Amino acid sequence: MTTRPTAVVLGAGPGLGMSIAHRFADEGYNVALVSRTAERHPAYLAELDNAEAFVGDVRAGIGATLDEITERFGIIDVAYYGPAAIEPDSIPTDITKATADAVEKAMSWVYPAIEVVGKLLPGMLERGSGGFLFAGGLSAVRPMPALGALAVSSAALRNYARTLHEGLAGTGVYAGSLIIGGLIERGDIHRMVVGQPEKYGDADGRTLDPDAIAGVAWKMFSAGDSAESVFDAL
Repeated sequence: MTTRPTAVVLGAGPGLGMSIAHRFADEGYNVALVSRTAERHPAYLAELDNAEAFVGDVRAGIGATLDEITERFGIIDVAYYGPAAIEPDSIPTDITKATADAVEKAMSWVYPAIEVVGKLLPGMLERGSGGFLFAGGLSAVRPMPALGALAVSSAALRNYARTLHEGLAGTGVYAGSLIIGGLIERGDIHRMVVGQPEKYGDADGRTLDPDAIAGVAWKMFSAGDSAESVFDAL
């Protein structure tokens, strides 16, 4: 148990996930990093104080992992939901060719966000404090046919977060979205793109600083008034 507040980073990666972790750690939070494998956990933990790492796959059910974090830290005060909705080297199918099965698969990244809220929200409401930050894609607010089914799930996650934000008004609990349009520097997709310019072209002008996004995320959460922020380098 601890008297420090606790932030959970679901989808801890070298880009935005770690920037979120660093920002909340700098603000005095314990940080629980969650990713599908433990391979990179030692390097992540070497960068942070008051942090622990847990293995968990949101699509396989994240409740047991959240229970483990709660047992370790006492309560969870804020959850960042940012697991990658696509493998770095996967190519989406254009919206004109998107099938019902493809949309159902894409939505498998949305349902766990609702599971996380269902697990943590009752305690937050009882305490009158806490919050959720959801990271999604620019296709949630701008038509991007090339992203196909991912555009559908991005829009669904954004709408859920906005509606939750309105539903939580006056409770002391926050919900907000980070709408990402660009290559997150230091992230896996950014590394892949810059490593293969002959395939993906020049990344200049299409990148986003994850530390800057994390700074905005902290301001959104701490102020509690903005439903979303859009980061567009495209």
